[in-house]
Amino acid sequence: MLQVGAILFYTYHMVRKVTNCNDNCTPEIQVIDSISGKWTVLVVYILSKQTMRFGELQRSASGISQKVLTQTVRRLERDGIIERKVYPVVPPQVEYSLTPLGTSLVDLLSNLCVWAKEHHQEVEKAQITYDKRVKKQKDAIKVEPNLAGSPFLG
Repeated sequence: MLQVGAILFYTYHMVRKVTNCNDNCTPEIQVIDSISGKWTVLVVYILSKQTMRFGELQRSASGISQKVLTQTVRRLERDGIIERKVYPVVPPQVEYSLTPLGTSLVDLLSNLCVWAKEHHQEVEKAQITYDKRVKKQKDAIKVEPNLAGSPFLG
């Protein structure tokens, strides 16, 4: 099982790092882990349309916390997917955009989004069916103890 933890870089730079990898943990698995997060897909999609400042990106990615967005963009910057450009003004202005490597992901992730839109109802039905089956199995396991024959009721 692939475990992901956080390490601290220069007390402010939080990035995910694959830990507990052995010989079976290939570089491909590490890259797939890095680009497969739901927020990664959303951030890449949003930045595929235009360069944005952090606040604009956060408003466009509704539902993501500032902390998670910060971790996501820093990880993507570390992976070479996005570029962070800092302008030397007061207050500092920072813009994020896709790199050529990040742009190469857009079609792939767009296809994933299209698939999700086309099949989300099927996935939801499968989840409901599974949950009902598991609940039924759990209910069948719960058996009332037969206290009438208990040696403790003497």
